Amino acid sequence: MNRRPLLISLLAAALPSAAQAIQKKSMADPLLLGVEQSLVDSGLASSLQRAFGRDTGLVVKLVPGSSASVLAALEQGEVDASMTNAPEIELKLEKQGLAHDRRHVASGDLLLVGPVTGKGKKAADPAGLLGERDIAAALVRLSQSGARFIAPAAGSGANLGEIALWRAARVAPAAPWYSSTPAGGNALALAASEGAYTVVERAMWLQRDRKPLAIVVEGDARMVSPVHVMRAFRVSHPAAKLFGQWVGGAQGARAAAATRGWRGPK
Repeated sequence: MNRRPLLISLLAAALPSAAQAIQKKSMADPLLLGVEQSLVDSGLASSLQRAFGRDTGLVVKLVPGSSASVLAALEQGEVDASMTNAPEIELKLEKQGLAHDRRHVASGDLLLVGPVTGKGKKAADPAGLLGERDIAAALVRLSQSGARFIAPAAGSGANLGEIALWRAARVAPAAPWYSSTPAGGNALALAASEGAYTVVERAMWLQRDRKPLAIVVEGDARMVSPVHVMRAFRVSHPAAKLFGQWVGGAQGARAAAATRGWRGPK
């Protein structure tokens, strides 16, 4: 895929008319950014997109999907860059030389939520997990209790993170107590309607109607959900390197930290 240069190196020093010409070219040939759907829904991706456009005049077009599908598209060169929270797949592509320039741009965290009744000291959940700080121990008890668990949408960052947590707990989740979210479904809404547990990103939790669910486990370091950008190996959009540098730098960190539920990289 051949792309005409955008003259990015001249942007900072350009006269207003030249800057407008650069932006016009960018609008005709935007940077295609594959992005995890939850990063769009929670506002992180659009915050970074707007701030980058404001600072550079360059246009980024978001192409949402699950982290797994976004990274598959990046590998094939169907998008110019990616923004995902799927570190295991990201590292695999990087080691294989199928993507490069991986940069940490934000961090969130996963929450284990479930049906909680009562308040204060009388609050309780079916599997007795409320207040647990060790996610592995909590998942072991959850599996032993037989309480229902609904997995996040397949291939999403939350789903890939949840699978890693089950692996850390040395539990192989299975029916009848473990079920998947149907295509196009919402795990949090299903868990709320069916009185089940699920894993959700904090930024998504803060945006939804949460009752009758509540947070039962949070704060374990294994529940951190880092967000990275990477550039495609098969295509080379002239704005891709600048975008990675910008979102991975101080400006991107400020935009991430200003988005509810996310914090900038340390």
